[in-house]
Amino acid sequence: MSIERKVKLVENLFYQLEQQTAQFQKTSGIDCVAGCGKCCTHPAIEASPLEFLPWAFHLFLNDETEKMLDTINEKQSPTCLLYTPLSIIDSNSGSCSNYKYRGLICRLFGSAANTDKYGKLRLTTCKIIKEGQVDKYNNTAEAINHGLSVPVFTDYYMQLNQIDFHLGNQILPVNKALKIAIEEVLQYYAYRPFPNKLKKIA
Repeated sequence: MSIERKVKLVENLFYQLEQQTAQFQKTSGIDCVAGCGKCCTHPAIEASPLEFLPWAFHLFLNDETEKMLDTINEKQSPTCLLYTPLSIIDSNSGSCSNYKYRGLICRLFGSAANTDKYGKLRLTTCKIIKEGQVDKYNNTAEAINHGLSVPVFTDYYMQLNQIDFHLGNQILPVNKALKIAIEEVLQYYAYRPFPNKLKKIA
């Protein structure tokens, strides 16, 4: 399967998730606090290269892959490379520098559920939402137990794996996943014609 086809399939999956997430947020009233980036600063965020393939392809089309690889290789911090804090003093406030191309993990956390050891769906979100939106959180947790539709982590990762099992099944530190996504695109086009959008660059 071509890189372009994989990118399109991942983007279609993300679009499907956005529709479901929007409906869930509207029904539950739960949403991330504006300007909060605390979860993005977690040093142990993991992701698959496949969920960042649209981002890597976007970089490739804009001739930015080599520069980004240099940045990744120079980065010492485990914090996601795409996260831009508001300031050095307040690293918990900020935003994603490539929000349109954020990964699947970023799209799910806070608006999706996991299945616990008893087979029940549990809303996966942060302490800030649990403590700051107590009533909404408790009401939503109860509603999920009674059948409220909610995106489920395993469902979306299974669909992602069906696009490319090798790339979708690798769960790595987020910056490693970003790097492999770029390398996958570069490797694919090493001996193939560039996409039409890149002919002028080539």
